[in-house]
Amino acid sequence: MIIITGITGGIGNYLFNKYFENDEDIIGTYYQNKPEGNQYKNCYQMDITDNSAVEKFITAISAQLENITLINSAGISYNSFAHKANVDEWTKVINVNLNGTFYLTRSVLPLMRKQNFGRIINLSSIVSQTGVLGTSAYAASKAGLTGMIKSIALENAKHAITANNINLGYFKVGMINTVSQEMQEKIKSKIALNEFGDPENIYKTIQYIRETAYLTGSCIDLNGGIV
Repeated sequence: MIIITGITGGIGNYLFNKYFENDEDIIGTYYQNKPEGNQYKNCYQMDITDNSAVEKFITAISAQLENITLINSAGISYNSFAHKANVDEWTKVINVNLNGTFYLTRSVLPLMRKQNFGRIINLSSIVSQTGVLGTSAYAASKAGLTGMIKSIALENAKHAITANNINLGYFKVGMINTVSQEMQEKIKSKIALNEFGDPENIYKTIQYIRETAYLTGSCIDLNGGIV
């Protein structure tokens, strides 16, 4: 069973539909506004920053969960220079991107450990490595995933559970659509392949992680060669 969070986001939605088309068993979560379509009948509204709600959700679907792959795709951003940042907005980003990811991971781990199998895959970001003006909250939230995933990988390796991050660059779906055309061209000039990524590459990387039992505690950079 595949669980994908954040299916209303560009990347999360792409992945959900890709797995649905491939006839995989899949469950999706969203925060607001359930997408329209027959494929979304197995999707649930949930605030991943509410640990109690996350625990109840996993308990409710536990009978369906076997050979679990958890893809933590849900994420938000907030742009502001640090000295001008609204603390509540800054904290909200940490709560969704870092705490929410932890709550989901923590809730599925007992099942994975019992079944002696699991794949935990976090969609992180190049921003956590390079820094970008105005993204201290987003960068901090994604950087936190690195330390978290390494510890979780160590704690669960003997149960055949792997835990990895994919540090994404810039893709043709998702948050890039909120960036001005001028800024998009500047970003492209720093990418060796001189283009934004096709989300198919994210899918293929996830599949590689799912199929590779020896890969754990790692961060895979998927960014087209950003310099």
